[in-house]
Amino acid sequence: MDKTQYKDIYVFVEQREGAIQPVGIELLTKARELAERSNEKVVAVLLGHGIGSQAQHLIAYGADKVLYVDDPVLEPYTTEPYAQAITQIVNWCKPSVLLIGATTIGRDLGPRLSARLGTGLTADCTGLDISENGDLMMTRPAFGGNLMATIICKEHRPQMSTVRPGVMRAGAPDESRQGEVEAFPVKFDPSRFKVRVMQVVREQKNLVDITDAKVLVSGGRGVGNAEGFKMLKELAAVLGGAEVSSSRAMVDAGVMDHNRQVGQTGKTVRPDLYFALGISGAIQHLAGMEESDYIIAVNKDKFAPIFQVADLGIVGDLKKIIPLVTEKLKK
Repeated sequence: MDKTQYKDIYVFVEQREGAIQPVGIELLTKARELAERSNEKVVAVLLGHGIGSQAQHLIAYGADKVLYVDDPVLEPYTTEPYAQAITQIVNWCKPSVLLIGATTIGRDLGPRLSARLGTGLTADCTGLDISENGDLMMTRPAFGGNLMATIICKEHRPQMSTVRPGVMRAGAPDESRQGEVEAFPVKFDPSRFKVRVMQVVREQKNLVDITDAKVLVSGGRGVGNAEGFKMLKELAAVLGGAEVSSSRAMVDAGVMDHNRQVGQTGKTVRPDLYFALGISGAIQHLAGMEESDYIIAVNKDKFAPIFQVADLGIVGDLKKIIPLVTEKLKK
């Protein structure tokens, strides 16, 4: 393979019902940083129907160019039309790097593209960098999260990576930035469209997404059960605007929903304040919350790993401590 014919960093910017998803902005910010070091351009790839007006918004966040495909078959998302569109874009434009958010859509789309393009895919990355040779260095947890592996795709292009939402920081928009906007013509093969969305039914939830919360009260195995989480909910209510989340142990026990899970197999969060209550601090959990601005940990075990990242640690029984804290805050 002649790698010299492959250039620029492409970012698949996910949208849902016309709304750009935050992970797309996060990836554009990171791509801008990498492109300035490798002397390449950042190209945003936007797919959907009636989404052309969003292009300038992406340029403000760091794209030098926006390639968009506007077609009714792209709304709502189904795998085959999206895979056909991006495969044609990559085969024609030959990007060096293709970044995708590790959302439900990205995790479905990424492996399909990897197979069609004959290249590797490094999933769930937590770090991206450029080597001296210009290769993309993709870092992700390995061996159950017990170590971090940096992976390089030397022989094939594009270098593909999925990145979890919340891992990269989104930059501020610069409305003065200039860039190109181009509609890319895709020749779809409808005979391969085997799945059709008949109806979209939304579950009614009043909960705020934990990735958007400024304050998180998170409970682990030490909280015990659903009764214990009532105590955490009372604390969250007193704090005002706080959300309750948990470690994987409580999700596995059926106490909390998966969309409330923080960690390597859950969500990555960056709140202003994070309460880690009864959480030991396994590396899988730390991967999802260690970038929090301020961490308060309560645990019976003074040797718990969570105290190594906590700004304030309390060794004791949380079932005695949390009610006292809640009462103090009420007053």
